[in-house]
Amino acid sequence: MSTNTPGDDLPVRRIDRILAFMSLGLLVLSILSFFAIMIASSAGADMSVGIWPMIGVLVYIAPIIAFALLMTVLIMSFVRRARANRGG
Repeated sequence: MSTNTPGDDLPVRRIDRILAFMSLGLLVLSILSFFAIMIASSAGADMSVGIWPMIGVLVYIAPIIAFALLMTVLIMSFVRRARANRGG
């Protein structure tokens, strides 16, 4: 039986917040880029010039990086919690 109370929970570190918000920001940026491509394509924009190729790559790369950041936060949290429970 655990004797931990809700007040005994580990505090959230600054790096955890930064990585979590970066992950969320990349996901939002990816979704906005996706909608921008859909709107520009229907408006007849030339997708091979300007900033459009970079936006197209961003739609593919940003969710992968966001997932990796989220997994990093999760693993760091598990390791920190295990160390706290172990007493070291």
